[in-house]
Amino acid sequence: MPGPLRRRLRSDDLTGKPDHALVGVVRIPEMQQSPVRAISRRVLFALGALFAAVFIVYLDRDGYRDVQDNELSFLDCLYYATVSLSTTGYGDITPFAPEARLINVLVITPLRVMFLIVLVGTTLEVLTERSRQALKIQRWRSKVRNHTVVVGYGTKGKTAVNAMIGDGTKPSEIVVVDSNQTVLDSAASNGLVTVRGDATRSDVLRLAGAQHASAIVIATNRDDTAVLATLTARELAPRAKIVASIREAENTHLIRQSGANSVVVSSETAGRLLGLATSTPAVVEVIEDLLTPDAGYAIAERDVEHDELGASPQHLVDIVLGVVRSGRLHRVDDSEVDAIESGDRLLYVRKGPA
Repeated sequence: MPGPLRRRLRSDDLTGKPDHALVGVVRIPEMQQSPVRAISRRVLFALGALFAAVFIVYLDRDGYRDVQDNELSFLDCLYYATVSLSTTGYGDITPFAPEARLINVLVITPLRVMFLIVLVGTTLEVLTERSRQALKIQRWRSKVRNHTVVVGYGTKGKTAVNAMIGDGTKPSEIVVVDSNQTVLDSAASNGLVTVRGDATRSDVLRLAGAQHASAIVIATNRDDTAVLATLTARELAPRAKIVASIREAENTHLIRQSGANSVVVSSETAGRLLGLATSTPAVVEVIEDLLTPDAGYAIAERDVEHDELGASPQHLVDIVLGVVRSGRLHRVDDSEVDAIESGDRLLYVRKGPA
């Protein structure tokens, strides 16, 4: 790789920075909670602390006195607890018995602190967000393995993620890399880990754990970016399966030379479907059904079962489209796969979820 290009990929290396410096670059999804529920919980906590203080003061009301030396009523206890927990403290009701003062120190004061923490919980949550994210990033980076990295979360990337999730992949096992914060926010809202940055830089892909990924999907909007991102990904992950999408068929050989295992030409694929739709729209409908895993039928791949060894793939219960042997796909009518062998994988049509 030319010197200036390599320097471009390695300048401002992010992987050597501490985890707290990566907050805003790497984002780990959080459990979503409605604002009404969050506020309601805090109000209930505050009311619980308040009435706990009222109950304690009321039980020990003989140890308190007001400015007129009157016995405390329940309303007086509620009033004292309210002004005490809010730290207003008018001083018109005070504990004078040693027991009351001890309880005030050991119980009322902690309740006061808890009450204030609940009231300013939103501020504290904002202040501690960076620390919590840094800790989550540290834990995630130490554990992430055999996941899928998706470069680009535009129309193609989002559709690819939806297809993987519909096929059974957990959102937590997918990492999205993009430089657009808006689309990353959309990905994070769907439970995906996101990394903000240029995927042609090796340090950005390292943050996404590309070196430990089992698959990398390149779904950028430009072919030159896709080639460079594929080249960088292959250098980091020699054994990962890289699937890349390009717009123009003439760039297929470039991206394969860069290290892509599979290449999808988006413009030609869409063009073929458009052409088919003019004369045989039902064919397009079937193809769309096969490409949608969460309804109808879907194309899938599976291991050969023991009782299928030696059988012809054309005579199985499942509709077999091809046989993968030694990493190579054979059509079902290929004479080389007349009999199924151990280690083969079947490309077949399966019924999707109801």
